[in-house]
Amino acid sequence: MSFTTSAPVQSMVSKVAGYASALVWKSETIDVGSIPQGTPKPIVFEFKNTGKTPVILTNVQGSCGCTATNYTKEPIAPGKSGTVTATYNAAAMGAFTKTVTVTSNAEATPKVLTIKGTVVAATAKS
Repeated sequence: MSFTTSAPVQSMVSKVAGYASALVWKSETIDVGSIPQGTPKPIVFEFKNTGKTPVILTNVQGSCGCTATNYTKEPIAPGKSGTVTATYNAAAMGAFTKTVTVTSNAEATPKVLTIKGTVVAATAKS
C-alpha cells in the first residue's frame, strides 16, 4: 500500500508562511461609553504593520448602515502605522454593539473590530 500527496509539503509550508504582512491593533474593541443621541461619534482604531512587506487594506465594512468607515488607503510600509475610523450615527437610544470588518493582505484577515457603548438622550442646549 502506498500513499501520495497532491502537493509537496514544501509548497504547503510556503503557502502558510506566505503572509509576510502582519497587523498589530492597538485595540480591537473600543467602548465609547455614553454618547448623546443624534451626535455622530467617530471611533479611531490604530494599527501597526509588524510584518516584512507593505499591508494594503482592501475593504472596510461596517455591520450596518449606521456605521460609516474611512481608512488608510495607501500601502502601509513595515514598521509604519495606519488607522480605521468608524463613525457611528447615534440615532437610536440604548446600548449598542457594532462591528467593522477589515480585509487586507495581512495574515489573520479578515479582522473584526468592535465598537460598543450607550446612546443617551441629548441634553438641552442653553
